[in-house]
Amino acid sequence: MSSIKRIYLVVYNALSAALWFVVLSRTAQTFVAKGPEAVFPAVGEWTKWTQTLAGLEILHSVLGVVRAPLMTTLMQVSSRFALVWGAVHFYPSIAASPAYSSMLLAWSTTEVIRYTFFALSLSGIEPPLLQWFRYSGFYVLYPVGISSELFELFLAMTAASKQDDMLRAGIIAVVMATYLPGAPKLYSHMMRQRRKVIGGQGARSKSQ
Repeated sequence: MSSIKRIYLVVYNALSAALWFVVLSRTAQTFVAKGPEAVFPAVGEWTKWTQTLAGLEILHSVLGVVRAPLMTTLMQVSSRFALVWGAVHFYPSIAASPAYSSMLLAWSTTEVIRYTFFALSLSGIEPPLLQWFRYSGFYVLYPVGISSELFELFLAMTAASKQDDMLRAGIIAVVMATYLPGAPKLYSHMMRQRRKVIGGQGARSKSQ
């Protein structure tokens, strides 16, 4: 890997880790202090743009900057875009649900671990405990995140139906249907990654 590419990826991952840490800390603090209905006003816009930055990962995959599979990257990023730019953007009242808070907590915990791990790994530092969390945390965080996303989408579809916006309700229903083949595919991908790294079946790539 060229030095320019390495520096870029270290900066990108470190910045992303810091941005998601803000989401994690603000969500947790606001949820405890004021309840789930206060989370969106406190961190909703920040989360939207932090997640938008993650759209660069699709470009990274297309251009070969990293070796992450394009389809799994596209599925994960696009599903989150459907939440922050679709469901919650058009129906912000659904963010008062505890599911919105649990979704952000799952996302942000995952991303703080993932981006920190990549930033350190690319810098030649590989803490074993952080590596274990990177490749094992999905067992808990993924089910929490996916169930929260689906519940938020369901609330958005219900809100659209109540407004007689059947086109938008139909689109949301289609998005929800993509989780049926998509979720197992992503989960299987993460299990393969874990077997490769934790199971010792090969050397882990130092790129995403």
